[in-house]
Amino acid sequence: MKKTHWEMYLTSAQFLAQSAKFPEFLSACRKIIADNSRDPEALLSTGVLLYNFGYQANAKQCFECVRTLSPKDLRPVVNLANLARDNGDHAESRRLYSELLSCLPDNLVIRRNVLVSLEYDPAVSDAERLSQATSWGQWAIGRAGGLLPRPSISASLHARPLRVGYVSADLCQHTVGLFVKDIIAGHDGERVTAFAYSAGKVSDGVTKVVRESCQFRQVADLDDAALANLIRQDDIDVLIDLSGHTAGSRLTVFAHRPAPVQVSWLGYFATTGLPVIDAVLLDDWHAPEGMESRFVERIIRLPRGRFYYSPMPFAPEVAPLPAARKDYITFGSFNNTAKYNDMVFSLWAKILQHVVDSRLVLKWRTFQDKALRKKVADNFTRLGIDPERIEMRGASFHADLLKEYADIDIALDPFPFSGGMTSCESLWMGVPVVTWPQSRVVCRQTYALLCEIGLPELSATDEVDYVRIAVDLAGNPEKLQNIRLNLRARMMASPLCDREGFIQSFEDTLWNLVDDLARTTECGELTS
Repeated sequence: MKKTHWEMYLTSAQFLAQSAKFPEFLSACRKIIADNSRDPEALLSTGVLLYNFGYQANAKQCFECVRTLSPKDLRPVVNLANLARDNGDHAESRRLYSELLSCLPDNLVIRRNVLVSLEYDPAVSDAERLSQATSWGQWAIGRAGGLLPRPSISASLHARPLRVGYVSADLCQHTVGLFVKDIIAGHDGERVTAFAYSAGKVSDGVTKVVRESCQFRQVADLDDAALANLIRQDDIDVLIDLSGHTAGSRLTVFAHRPAPVQVSWLGYFATTGLPVIDAVLLDDWHAPEGMESRFVERIIRLPRGRFYYSPMPFAPEVAPLPAARKDYITFGSFNNTAKYNDMVFSLWAKILQHVVDSRLVLKWRTFQDKALRKKVADNFTRLGIDPERIEMRGASFHADLLKEYADIDIALDPFPFSGGMTSCESLWMGVPVVTWPQSRVVCRQTYALLCEIGLPELSATDEVDYVRIAVDLAGNPEKLQNIRLNLRARMMASPLCDREGFIQSFEDTLWNLVDDLARTTECGELTS
């Protein structure tokens, strides 16, 4: 199909953004908007592009124009809800999603986005999150035609490698792709035959690694029934979901029960709500005793931790401690701004108040947006912090982002949605992370990483402890210097970076789960 003029201009604008030519990108988008001010499709597409590259206010204007031009079109409302979440306005995001659900209760994307947004929102209780996920699970089962029986587990299973299928929309330069690529590529071929069902449309160097190391299936254009049939044809023993309810998820395929054993791992951070998921793979740090009450699935605790981290080959050497040359402490957080909330701002402000002359560097793509920068600055002003002490940085290439850790002495983890890959990279660059693990799995990610590398003392027990740890660390430059010099070696010597050990343990876990389910099925103990 031939592209319209505005679509061609939009492609050019996207190229400018990908080349980090942001002033030119913004100018190109403004021209598209001016030339197509009455075209809802042009405005919506331009708004999405602006949103993806962090220009929140410009994107919001586009979405609101589309609402005016096409009042019955709910797509701009979905984008406005996501935008509110990314700006830390969780109450507004909640309100918009409630409006959307009342109009389209069976819309897959809306239902999925609601569940993800709950994980960022500190005002939502554990009981409410479980209830919403369980409701989704029943909806997905009904959509698939009802609760289906478990397919038979192969009687000749131990005569061949276990056939393991990974389903994800993120087998690319994405947190999930970066975490999982070396696991898929490193499977012992005598124990596991790996399949990857790629539901995303982005293909890059990470995709290439995955494609070349397993049976790769591009499934983005297949509907649920067709994908389920393909998985059955591939005779998969264990099907692993890596997306949960995040963008591009194919979790609804699991309701069709295409494999005898179905597992949730890595890409999601709460219950899926789906009763046909046999297990969720966590660890003792993410899932302390009692976490079972918040999951529909059985929790299996991986003995070597939930994550394996492989550092980026272009990561620079650890830079000297910035405080040594600046005579002041620089705190930092390179996390998604959707993780911000009033309590996060309050504790960060208290830390800055206690550490004289200290600074805070915040970095995320949404800081391209002038309005968001002002909103964050105003939050700190309200809390008694001079906004001159806050530096906000926008998008950059990954290699350049890693170099920016040379400016940071101590990283501050947000909550209740803590860092995952962001915390790994901070630690790899020699920057300790102060965290406060709470009841949600997603709030315990950095805590788990710190425990794996032997630094649990950087994890707080409450809000007072969070401030204390950061302030004490800032007041001990000798300790900071020692941590910085040794963090990388500490990580390399830990289970977190032990690829072979992780893969062997992971494969053992999958085999044990299959054997356990085979035994209980034979005994008639499993009815679903």
